[in-house]
Order: sequence, then structure tokens, then C-alpha cells
Amino acid sequence: MARKRKPLPIFEHVTITDIAAEGKSLVRITIPAHDGTPESRLVIFVPFCVPGDVVDLQITRKKHSYAEGKVVKFHQLSQVRATPPCQHFGICGGCKWQNLPYEAQTQAKERQVYEQLTRIGHLQLPLPGTIDAATGTSFRHIMGSVKQYEYRNKLDFGFSNKKWLTQEQVESGETFDNMNACGFHITGAFDKIYPIEKCWLMDDFHNKLRNGIYNYAIAHRLTFFDLKAQQGLLRDLIIRNSNSGEWMVIVQFHFDHTNDADEQRAKDLLQYIADQYPEVTTLLYIDNQKCNDTIYDQDIKVFKGEGFIYEHMEGLRFKVGPKSFYQTNTEQAYHLYSVVRELAFRHSPAAPLVYDLYTGTGTIANFVAKQARKVVGIEYVPEAIEDAKVNSVINNIGNTLFYAGDMKDILTEDFIAQHGQPDIIITDPPRAGMHHDVVEVIMKARPQRIVYVSCNPATQARDLELLCQDYRIAEVQPVDMFPHTPHVENVVLLERIQA
Repeated sequence: MARKRKPLPIFEHVTITDIAAEGKSLVRITIPAHDGTPESRLVIFVPFCVPGDVVDLQITRKKHSYAEGKVVKFHQLSQVRATPPCQHFGICGGCKWQNLPYEAQTQAKERQVYEQLTRIGHLQLPLPGTIDAATGTSFRHIMGSVKQYEYRNKLDFGFSNKKWLTQEQVESGETFDNMNACGFHITGAFDKIYPIEKCWLMDDFHNKLRNGIYNYAIAHRLTFFDLKAQQGLLRDLIIRNSNSGEWMVIVQFHFDHTNDADEQRAKDLLQYIADQYPEVTTLLYIDNQKCNDTIYDQDIKVFKGEGFIYEHMEGLRFKVGPKSFYQTNTEQAYHLYSVVRELAFRHSPAAPLVYDLYTGTGTIANFVAKQARKVVGIEYVPEAIEDAKVNSVINNIGNTLFYAGDMKDILTEDFIAQHGQPDIIITDPPRAGMHHDVVEVIMKARPQRIVYVSCNPATQARDLELLCQDYRIAEVQPVDMFPHTPHVENVVLLERIQA
């Protein structure tokens, strides 16, 4: 007989005190001594509330030193609370901080960067907004995003025949004839999709487009994907736009190859999109027979247009294909790259040799090439390197070289001997940070300065601790790329310590 689990407690009239990581808030609860058990303190992380809210909390998960909870009742709303404009807030989970004023969001992110660099990396840094008089190290205030809504240039929506139902819908006892949905994946329910009517993160045209595709699919009885059964025609929808005014749409299908009509139904849908939405300049599709929705190993077919769009930045044009990585906040990306360029080339020698690690489609490499003698870019994804080369050709840039391969295998002492000792290294690794071997080669290369761009200050802190054996941190500049989320970019300038 299964042992009955002890019900997790509810704490009443609790005041939320602070902002925590991952878009949650926190409160510290004192648990009184009881039956010989000493008094203890418990940190509880709670989503979808802000400091100053007075609530009743239900513990949902208990660990040794902390717990996770959910609000079961609001007694009093905080005076610093903002009203989320999105009807889906609190369910879809994408914009966890819409209930927090933007200034409070940026302050929290700035503090997050400071705490992770000092706590994880054990780095001695001045407080944000100050300069250390002894070392000259500057910790700049965070650079806020120019736009707080409609700032994204790419969104990915899933199709599913298993619509996520809210708690209210489940408790209502209502039956639903149509369980098909187009929207976002729900955390903890990998095979369910929460239907989205209006998302505020991208130009509103994308809402009209997505809803139109959904309505067409329902009217024409197209099947929606069943992840567990691995069947159903409509699987995924990617929408991209650019500051050149172009729109790209990628529809992922899952063709039933025993049914000749399946592909024709897909092409009828594509024709509907092309006819009904002339704003879509490039329309692509995929027949994905895999178990996951990633497109990087898929054959992408062009139904309409050239198969790519262009982004513009400071007189440069960047070709963006369906597999290209490009910063999803276009306007803020320009400010981010401007910071990188400023820190990299301030007080640098004339016409320096620059290595751009994790170069992606060569956006930073081409952006800084005018100030450099030569820029050498390295990236893992071969398609991205091909885009980087094309972007150099498009912009008549002749002083870039690009190489594809695993960073720790490409960036070796022999590679540096062949291409020259870099004066500047710019590195923008993925969330996991840099491999230890890469850090070692960078230190052996002995560039005068390193500009480290990171989307994860925690792994950046780990790498900086190693680099600071031979380098000193000169500047720290957090940049907010993703308003209403807890994510933050951070740029750090390191200068080599002279022996």
C-alpha cells in the first residue's frame, strides 16, 4: 500500500520581500520551534507576484534549504505592481515580469549580474553605477531596451491536438469539441500547447498571421500534431521579421507519406498564406519526420520568395536565413554591438588583429571590421559561417576570415601561429560558457584585451575567474535585450596585466 504523502503547508498573510532569479519573487519564512524541532528559516520562491504583495502561499515543492510555492490568494497588491497588458500573463510563462515596472526589472537584472559575478566568480567589483578608485574598474548601470513591447524579430509557435486548459476551464466541467491549439509550449507539459490570441512581443501583424493560419486550419480540418503518437500534419510555425520591412514564415509539417493528399493540403495552406498575406516576402516549409522540432538538420524548401530576409545595421546589410542566428531584439542588438566595439577598440593599437569567437553569422565580426586590420571568426555551425562569408561579400568587407568547427578544436596554438597573435579577442559563447580548453588557449594567445559578451552571467563569472589570473576587469556593462523576462546580457572588458 502506497504511503500517503503529508500535505504541504499553506502560509497565510505573507508579504513578498524580494525579486529572485528565473523571474520569481521570494519570501523568507520563520518556522517556529515545535515538538523539540528548533526554529528555522525557509526561503520560498514564488512566480507571478512582486515585492509588497500580501498573499497566502501554498508550498508546491520542498527542498532542504528552500521551497517553491504558488499564490492561492491575494490579500493586498503591491504599490509597485504594474498591470500586465497581456491576457495570457501568468499562464504562458513567457513574460514573467510584466507585473513589474520596467525600471524595477532593469534594477533587478543589474543586481543579478553583480551578485553572480561576485558570488560565483569571486570577483572584486565596485557597486553598479560606480568606479573603483583604486583599480579604475567601472561597473556601468544597465542599458535598458529602447522598446519594451514588440521588440522581437522572431517567434516560434507549436501546433498540437492537445490544448492546455487553464485551471478555471478544468474546474468548470465544460467539454471542448476542439482541442487543437496554436501557441506556446507549457513548462512541465511537453506535449501540450497553450493557445495564444495576442502576443505583445512582436509586431501585431504576426498575431493576424498566426490567427489566420489557425482559423484556416480549423475550417479546412487540417490535423494538428500529436507529439506522443508522432502524427498530424501541422507541427510548428516560425515567424521572423526585419527592420527592412520583410517577413519570413516557416511552416513545419509532418506528412503522412501513406496519404497522397497530405502534401497537397499543406501546399493549399501555403498558397492561402501567400495570397492572403502579401507582407510575407519569404515563405518556407519543412517535412519534419523527427521526434523534435529543431530545424538545423532539416531540408527547408522555398514556396515563395528568396528564402531569406535582410537586417540593416549602421549602413551594413545582414542576410538572415531560416537557420541563421540573429539577435532577436534588433534595435537593442545595435546598442549591444556598439558597446562591444567601443570597449574593444578604445585605446587599442591602430588596425588591430581581432578574433571573434562564436561568431555566428558574423554580425559582430563584420560590424567591427572597419576598425580592424583583420577579423578572424570561428563558429560551430557551418551554415552560420557560410552566412558570415556572404555578409562580408554583401557589404564589400575584405578583411574577414571565417572558420567552422568546434571552438576547442579550431582555436589551438597552431591556429594562432598561422593567423597571428590577436590584439583583441571578442567572445560571445552560448549559455554554457566557454570550454576550459578554450579559456586556456585564449590566455596563451595573450591578447591585450578581451571583450566577453554573455547571455548567462553565471557561466561568464566562472570563466572570468579563470581569466583574471592574467587579466583585470576594466568595465562591466549589463544590457537588457529581453524586457519582461529575467534574462540579461552582460559585456565585460578585460585588460591584460602587464608583467
